[in-house]
Amino acid sequence: MDRKTFAALGAAYTVRPAAARAQALVPLRLATAPEEDVVAALYAQQSGIFRRLGLELTMTAAVSGSAVAAAVIGGSIDIGKSSLAGLITAHTKGVPFTLIAPAAEYNAAAPMTGTVVRFDSPIRTARELNGKTVSVQSLKGQMQIATMDWIDRNGGDSSTVRFIELPASSVAQALDGRRIDAATFANPELGDALASKKARVLGWSASSIGTHYLIAAYFTTIDFARKNADVVRRFAQGVLEGARYANAHHAETIDLVANFTKVAPDVIARMNRVTCGLVLDPREIQPQIDANVKYNVIPARFDAREMIFTAPR
Repeated sequence: MDRKTFAALGAAYTVRPAAARAQALVPLRLATAPEEDVVAALYAQQSGIFRRLGLELTMTAAVSGSAVAAAVIGGSIDIGKSSLAGLITAHTKGVPFTLIAPAAEYNAAAPMTGTVVRFDSPIRTARELNGKTVSVQSLKGQMQIATMDWIDRNGGDSSTVRFIELPASSVAQALDGRRIDAATFANPELGDALASKKARVLGWSASSIGTHYLIAAYFTTIDFARKNADVVRRFAQGVLEGARYANAHHAETIDLVANFTKVAPDVIARMNRVTCGLVLDPREIQPQIDANVKYNVIPARFDAREMIFTAPR
């Protein structure tokens, strides 16, 4: 779904709002882990954008991306939101998922993910992580891959590092208790740890993959997308409108994100906010695919365009 497609969708639904309202609303079930990068859909739901486009969206907070994927493949949920890394792995295993809209992009100018150490840690360089224990939110996920790449590009040897899986909410305590030497995790917990002086940034490791690339997306099954192409198009248009608003109105969406994620509004207010994606561009997906190949998470490189839904003509 390139920029021209999004522009065409926007034009189509700008001239047809009355028709959408005149029809019965189509029920649509969305599941996502309670993370900030779903803010575009949250705003589109709250503001009535989805209803204007003829959709009655129900949003469910799931415990993890894997739970979301299982619900989508099982048919109890129509659309999910997940990290791109998990969707890349699923694609290589033949799971019939397809991307229908961008959720979040990594933006090196306003990083949301970083590798941190205790505030008083003697570790100052990537090389000093050799032989150390580093936590990530999911093993072989995008945070581990980015951390390995950052270490290797900055004089260290990631093959000597012991990676363990740890929820972001447990990082500060694990660092303080010296059970780990460093951690790679994301906002809002990252922002909270930095603001409380429990940790300091060793490196913005996610920037090693690129300065601007897709990190999360909305997806469904190929079968659902093909059978409900018009609904998928309307959902993508709603997310696009929500993303444009959310990117330009951080202060106005604090409470919306806080209510969904259960993170305190003051924490959200002081952290770097997510950059919502505006287009499914293969060039913003390919860097993650290539990094997965480099660290043997997937067996071979493939073209990012394979993952993006193409509506039937």
